[in-house]
Amino acid sequence: MLDATHVAGVPRDRLARLADREAARFAAGRPRTRAALEEGAQAWLNRVPMHWMRDWPMPFPMVVTEAKGARLTDLDGFGIDDFCLGDTGSMFGHSPKPVARAVRAQARRGLTFMLPTPDALEAGRLLCATFGPYRWQIAATATDANRYALRVARAVTGRPKVLVFDGCYHGTVDEAMIALDAQGRTVPRPGLVGQAADLTATGISVPFNDIAAVEAALATGQVAAVLTEPVMTNSCMVLPEPGFHAALREATRRAGALLILDETHTLSTGHGGYARVHGLSPDILVAGKAVAGGVPCAVWGLTDAVADRFAAYDAARPAGHSGMGTTLSANPVQFAALRATLAEVATPAAYAAMEAGASRLESGLADAIAQAGAPWHVVRVGARVEFICAPGPLRDGAEAAAAHHPEVERVVHLMLVNRGCLIAPFHNMMLVSPVTRKRQIDRLSGAFAEILAELFA
Repeated sequence: MLDATHVAGVPRDRLARLADREAARFAAGRPRTRAALEEGAQAWLNRVPMHWMRDWPMPFPMVVTEAKGARLTDLDGFGIDDFCLGDTGSMFGHSPKPVARAVRAQARRGLTFMLPTPDALEAGRLLCATFGPYRWQIAATATDANRYALRVARAVTGRPKVLVFDGCYHGTVDEAMIALDAQGRTVPRPGLVGQAADLTATGISVPFNDIAAVEAALATGQVAAVLTEPVMTNSCMVLPEPGFHAALREATRRAGALLILDETHTLSTGHGGYARVHGLSPDILVAGKAVAGGVPCAVWGLTDAVADRFAAYDAARPAGHSGMGTTLSANPVQFAALRATLAEVATPAAYAAMEAGASRLESGLADAIAQAGAPWHVVRVGARVEFICAPGPLRDGAEAAAAHHPEVERVVHLMLVNRGCLIAPFHNMMLVSPVTRKRQIDRLSGAFAEILAELFA
């Protein structure tokens, strides 16, 4: 039976008192930020340059004056240990020196001209050395890369639909903006703005970790590709069950559908991403966000077999617009940042440091949960750590949705900010970068323990 007086084990009245107290504390300490926003935010829709900036738990967003290493400084002079790191975009720390040098040097030589550079040629070699021998293309964002990968999949298979997992997120890709309703039917995801087309005409959704449901969907003969993250993120994180990825690969091959792995978040796993670390073999690999050290950039690569099939399709295609690519994609600044990141920043040594720090954080958070007696758990994928306000492990998107408790999470996030620690606003994600210090990790663990002691007093 549901207990209306508690959420995730915490009394609702206590949550309300803490939310009011912490909001007042945040606002009282930031008079310069409040004044600057009141004066300068009027020009922006909803008073922010991008609508996700409203999703932070604070009464108003911080205005950042500097980001260095794994630390932010705001307009009122507060220093904040940053474990959000641009929601993965700055996973290797803010403005890594090799990337900053490369961008500065390229800016003097030209910002965009629709032709390759020496950095582009070296970046291609480094992509193959890091992720495997794919044939690569550059995009501005992982959303674009996923969109183009799906066009290729439909082109070479002649099929109309993509299969995605319930609760997934692959950027603002229409085909992936679907979910399962209470009756298990594929429906457009609630909350979409201005949606007119019937998304069920191009997409099928099934539960993660459910191979029988995957096979049933593939048996229709309509699925061009399965698009998935190796681990479900942008929800309460869901790990693949043992044997799931092997069965998924076998099922797609048997059905003649392509397998697309979106590694945008699971780059945290280790050098080369989840697929390289765990020996997975997708037909198309997508990576974005952190791949160029924080400069907007994404990559998508085809195996030789898929690239050859697409070349045959492309040769017979009438000349004209392909629906893939944007003018400022594959610009020389991207190539400079991509080369510098792959060669000097996202190294095996960096990943080893990230793994060690994330393991330390995982232990600290788990100890705090155990000490408080909270019915929560911690999950980690390489440098990515999440606390989940429910027992675990979780199996699929429905369980992840049920484990998401915004009322509790917003209070925890705000209390962490007031104690000098920033985590991702959309869920309970924390990243440990190569430049995150042990003292920062321990400060976060200590603040989390202090917060849980108050929540579960």
